[in-house]
Amino acid sequence: MGSSERSGEPISSYSPSFVISGAGGHAGLTPRWDQVDSRRLIALARRVYFKHLTTNGYHLDPFGVVVNSDNDDGRVVFETPTLLPEEQFISAELIGVRLKRAKSPRERQKGGSL
Repeated sequence: MGSSERSGEPISSYSPSFVISGAGGHAGLTPRWDQVDSRRLIALARRVYFKHLTTNGYHLDPFGVVVNSDNDDGRVVFETPTLLPEEQFISAELIGVRLKRAKSPRERQKGGSL
């Protein structure tokens, strides 16, 4: 029986024994542009995103792309990612992803008459 079970207090009432800097927040999501080759990183993110489109289609709006600079690979993410030390997050806006937006009824009428 653990100490929390003996005391009758729920485990959630305890504070963590240590904190991981940047975990659970948006602090570490933007790459340090002075420490990376931005042209290469954004090109890699675009390549990963377009590979995702060709294999999975265009169903959901991505949050961005996580790229691994060690092996030139990556993954498309749809929520805030947790990054490994060798990974960088590139937002959808930086790779030129145009998020799907619902057309207004007026725009749909114009499009249908062309």
